[in-house]
Amino acid sequence: MQTTPRRAVLVSRGDSGVVTLTLNRPEKKNAIHTEMWHEIIDVLDEVAESRDDRVLVITGAGDAFTSGADLTAVGAESAVQGAGGALHSMRIVGRCALRLHDLPKPTIAKVNGVAVGAGCNLALGCDLIVASDTARFSEIFARRGLSLDFGGSWLLPRLIGLHKAKELAFLADVISAAEAARFGIVNRVVPAAELDAEVAALAERIAKQPPVQISITKKLLNQSLSVSMAEAVEFEDVAQSLAFSSRDTAEAMLAFVQKREPNFTGE
Repeated sequence: MQTTPRRAVLVSRGDSGVVTLTLNRPEKKNAIHTEMWHEIIDVLDEVAESRDDRVLVITGAGDAFTSGADLTAVGAESAVQGAGGALHSMRIVGRCALRLHDLPKPTIAKVNGVAVGAGCNLALGCDLIVASDTARFSEIFARRGLSLDFGGSWLLPRLIGLHKAKELAFLADVISAAEAARFGIVNRVVPAAELDAEVAALAERIAKQPPVQISITKKLLNQSLSVSMAEAVEFEDVAQSLAFSSRDTAEAMLAFVQKREPNFTGE
């Protein structure tokens, strides 16, 4: 496994196409400052452009996923530059949220501890969430005198419905991993000691799937709530016709006949 250090994040790549992005400020509960947002955006761009990268796992160093945006950094910029400075900082946060949402590769949030504020929505912005039984989540913004960010106002209602979204946002409670699973936020909750193995196995399974077809499926599902049934079916028809002409689909058919596992190459 190759690990690429940066100042505030770590990136490791395995042979199977699984990339792990680790937020690396454990002494600050991985609070994300401006430079760190830029580093995350850079990694997302790298993964999007690489044919070898098939799945992205996002996690945090130490005992936290992330406590969200580093408010001391944003506050300092706002104090020096006024509202314009704060808006500049927040547009970087928004750009990161969009990069994550638009990433044409599957993403998994491996939540090993607290995920609050923008950190909670960073997890929600991933395609799947696997949490340790010691993880905690919170849309904590109201407690900090803030409103939702990092796409939370868009993500929450789509994931859990409008009324539940308002409950989490208005009350700003910190909820356990088990409660997050009941809300429908988390896909799986596992004992902390099993988190690494569970996510590794899940990522490996997804990485073995046909990458182009998985990318298209992600796009179809992401846009499903903003298109009509007729539009969705038309998009499906076009996508499926392309799949039937791909080498990976031919490989899947041959593997089925030969009673073996297919080897997908993204062609």
